[in-house]
Amino acid sequence: MIFYRIQKPLVRARNKKVLMSLNSTTLSHPPYFLLIGIPGLQKEQFWIAFPFCMMYAIAVLGNITLLLTIKAEPSLHEPMYLFLAMLASTDLVLSTSVAPKMLGIFWLGLREIEFQSCLTQLFFTHTFSTVESGVLMAMALDRYFAICWPLRHSSILSVPVVVALGSLVLMRGVFLVSPACFLLHRMPFCHHRIISHSYCDHMAVVKLACGDTRLNAIYGLLVAFMVIGCDIILISVSYIMILRVILGLPSTEARRKAFSTCASHVCVILGFYVPAVFTTLTHRFGQSIPPHIHIMVANLYLLVPPMLNPIVYGVRDQEAPGQGGPPLPAEGKLTHLYVPQTVFIIY
Repeated sequence: MIFYRIQKPLVRARNKKVLMSLNSTTLSHPPYFLLIGIPGLQKEQFWIAFPFCMMYAIAVLGNITLLLTIKAEPSLHEPMYLFLAMLASTDLVLSTSVAPKMLGIFWLGLREIEFQSCLTQLFFTHTFSTVESGVLMAMALDRYFAICWPLRHSSILSVPVVVALGSLVLMRGVFLVSPACFLLHRMPFCHHRIISHSYCDHMAVVKLACGDTRLNAIYGLLVAFMVIGCDIILISVSYIMILRVILGLPSTEARRKAFSTCASHVCVILGFYVPAVFTTLTHRFGQSIPPHIHIMVANLYLLVPPMLNPIVYGVRDQEAPGQGGPPLPAEGKLTHLYVPQTVFIIY
């Protein structure tokens, strides 16, 4: 009897410890999260989904058309068009990683997303956002060499160099985003499973963790500013050098066309980086910003650039009859100022 009385508390304590271990294991990896879409606009989401669907459809159609055009036209199998193909491929992955699930939330109420699926979406979204930033930076450098060093452009940016740049940009995105996903996978999650977002954004998921999230927040902020800061500096320097060349052009018409094209490119670049900086800072310091504005900007950030990029970078540019100036060569029909052949018009 005395032995039983001694063993009974030990058995209870052991069972309690096993139960706590099972509970902690279950809570550390919840089976699913709930995406609520746009906070405060749940009733309007059904109608908001229509323009989002149109933007996604235009992005998919435009980028696939651009890729097929580059593949089918032998004259476009050159280094400069590889950057366009990289950008189109990145836009397809970036928009497809969020748009189908987003539309499922808005139209069908499919709010549940499994934990592993959420991490996968987070990985692809942030990795290819980083890749897109790198591709835009590489394209700006290509335009710099094409405009400022036209005779050395093909030797500096050969096909192997372009492929190496593309590989480095992809590896940079994977290596920078993977640690964030690994840290998030090790975090314990408590009772809250509702993500106030339309997709699994890094900081939106981090806010659900019940452990110390300072390392996740600091690492995410450092990566964002390192990628955006370095790429914006290189893009800015490239365009400053390009503008110096443009301002030295003797022809007013050539300057007007060059400024028009550069302005459209800069607008697309700003359309990518401004929302990126806004969403990054709002998660950390924008408590006074209404959640629906933050989420709307975050959604447009992943849909508008993929829609506009094939239009701006892949638009056909042909001189209309009677406008004056030498006609654009057949090899330079796909892009506007971006191709080195167009440099002959400017010079």
